[in-house]
Amino acid sequence: MLKGKTGLILGVANKRSIAWHIARAADHHGAKIVLTYQNERLLRGLERILEQLSEPPLLLQCDVTDEGQMDAVFASIRDQVGHLDFLVHGLAFSKREELEGPFHDTTLENWQIAMQVSAYSFSALVRRAVPLMEGRSGSFLTLTYLGAERVIPHYNVMGAAKAALEASVRYLSADVGPRGHRVNAISAGPIKTLAASGVKGFGQMLEVVAERSALKRNLGADEIGDAAVFFLSDLSRAVTGEVMFVDCGYHAMGI
Repeated sequence: MLKGKTGLILGVANKRSIAWHIARAADHHGAKIVLTYQNERLLRGLERILEQLSEPPLLLQCDVTDEGQMDAVFASIRDQVGHLDFLVHGLAFSKREELEGPFHDTTLENWQIAMQVSAYSFSALVRRAVPLMEGRSGSFLTLTYLGAERVIPHYNVMGAAKAALEASVRYLSADVGPRGHRVNAISAGPIKTLAASGVKGFGQMLEVVAERSALKRNLGADEIGDAAVFFLSDLSRAVTGEVMFVDCGYHAMGI
């Protein structure tokens, strides 16, 4: 389904990362993968799981708070790969302690870093990737959450950042659509990841979703990977500006 396509995936921290499950699914369907890591510590963890892919990916360091590093990543892809067919943005950040109190206690410092990493970086990456998709039908995919639309306890500034990210999906889809590129987001249900461990009461959240979702269960990480393949492949060639829920139907339920 993705044979002959090459994609850049950002946000793999370990084997539980949603971005990792997307990378595995893309690899399984024939894509060549480029992965990034923020620092040497995360690189060591990443190297331990790469054997699960069918072929070694190109690994590049990228801290999205550093404009120079982002420039270097795309220069390396241009020189070593030559092009891109898709980009997956699986990045988000907030200081853990600022997810525990009331939303109005969010500091300016944390607001700025949360918005930069979780929302602005997607636009910054799209801008740099478009030249590498010249003559191709490219696909951009990011990851969001229900907290962008509804109040989720202890999600706080991340809810505001994800709302900005979802708005960015719509504006970016209009920007790159004339070039034949698509921009979409998956709003995934709660799943055990490194980032989720920073949300207080996450275990209770899983219990609530399993009880109240339409499918009466929690989401499997491989199910996000499968949904991502749809967006990255030509099967979604007429879909753009979309935020698709992959949460066992929890978002559709009332009381």
